[in-house]
Amino acid sequence: MNTKKGCQGRNIEEAQKPSAVCGPMRSAQGKLEEDLRAETVKWQKKAQELFDKVSGDGEFLENVSAYIRDCQYFLEKGDLIRAFEAVIWAWAWMEIGLQKGLLRQIE
Repeated sequence: MNTKKGCQGRNIEEAQKPSAVCGPMRSAQGKLEEDLRAETVKWQKKAQELFDKVSGDGEFLENVSAYIRDCQYFLEKGDLIRAFEAVIWAWAWMEIGLQKGLLRQIE
């Protein structure tokens, strides 16, 4: 018998399904997802605030805007990894644009 699969005290068929997670793992996984969502939303807000204060190269700004929209789309779909990646890309584009002089911050 394979003791590595399943959770103690659970039906083995249910425990082998991908969605089945033991209690302690479920708690950790839930916390991880909650933390990832919170960080993504926090950085999405910061990215949007910075985006609202920059001007410059239109094509560059369109790429930043697309990543910010992608972040929202993936958040709504529950795809937290892609949402976080999108907001990081948005932030990176803005930082690079500001450093290279393609974007400038307006007050």
